[in-house]
Amino acid sequence: MKPSPLAPAAIAQPTPQQLALSGYWTARGIGTVEPRLESVRVPAQTQVVADGVGIEALDTAGAWVLQKLLLRLRDEGIQVTLQGLRPAHARLLALVAQHVADQAKAPARAVQPSPTMFEGVGRAAQSAFEQAVALLGFVGESSLALARYVAHPARLRWRAILYNIRSAGFDALPIVGLLSFLLGIVVAYQGADQLRQYGANIFVADLVGLSMLREFAPLITAIIVAGRSGSAYAAQIGTMAVTEEIDAMHTIGIAPLELLVLPKIIALVIALPLLTVFADVLGVFGGMLMARAQLGVGFGEFLDRFVKAVDITAYLIGVGKAPVFAVIITVVGCFQGLRTQGGADSVGRQTTRAVVQSIFLVIVADALFSIAFSALDL
Repeated sequence: MKPSPLAPAAIAQPTPQQLALSGYWTARGIGTVEPRLESVRVPAQTQVVADGVGIEALDTAGAWVLQKLLLRLRDEGIQVTLQGLRPAHARLLALVAQHVADQAKAPARAVQPSPTMFEGVGRAAQSAFEQAVALLGFVGESSLALARYVAHPARLRWRAILYNIRSAGFDALPIVGLLSFLLGIVVAYQGADQLRQYGANIFVADLVGLSMLREFAPLITAIIVAGRSGSAYAAQIGTMAVTEEIDAMHTIGIAPLELLVLPKIIALVIALPLLTVFADVLGVFGGMLMARAQLGVGFGEFLDRFVKAVDITAYLIGVGKAPVFAVIITVVGCFQGLRTQGGADSVGRQTTRAVVQSIFLVIVADALFSIAFSALDL
């Protein structure tokens, strides 16, 4: 009696030298028979006949399970003869057997040796060079897009520019003001002991004024903005790249540079100098408070000496650095955002790179400014 069309795969052992296979040996039918195959035991050094007349259907999953049983018996030294299979089933089983044999003969995949130190340095240098070239190309594309803006002012996206001025400038006033105020206090406090030893208390105005206006205020403001707004630029554009919004812009004929990059550059070039002026005021005010508390220098005396010690050149040098820092922060943030590929982990990775690279380049630019101003005797 043949099994019903829904009968699962089954294996019987009428005698120790005979196996009877029946049912549907398919992915849906072998669920009950596979655990039973391990219980099939045949005396060693014997001949076994496996009868496959009762097999109604066979697919690759069933053929693999059956081939696994045959290989186990043959490894135990048992000679197995399979008979009664339909021609189609026999061809499929032979194909699976050939595949298993090929896998066994295939050489093990060679383990790639870990790169040496010099190889790692070379790859890192190559990656850095390729990224520098790509960044230079991005600067050129942004410059061309900005030139088109200048040639056609009507294309300026004023709403996007004003929004970025508010988010990158006005919203950053509290943190920039607080850190600049604290930095002014620290500078005055660190110099107070040295100035008191020589009776030069009034020169705290020179120390605070020149250090804050020329170096600390523009640098600390740029670093804060790089960590706050530069990371936001990279994360925003990176998320848009992952969700294919950048590709959609290209499809409908909108240039991502004009919509996403240039408004941020223009906005930060406007906002960062204003933030630097705000940092100057708060930093000097913090120095004034500490000078009065530690050195007994009143506000009137401090301001009188401050005006004499700090000229307009020192103020303009500090403010003049800000637009350059703004361009560096925005270009690096947008560039790393546009290079995002893959998923959310790539967004985080590119955001981290944007912050690290922008702060590094800001400090390098500040050092170059110091060298240039020293050569010009400014």
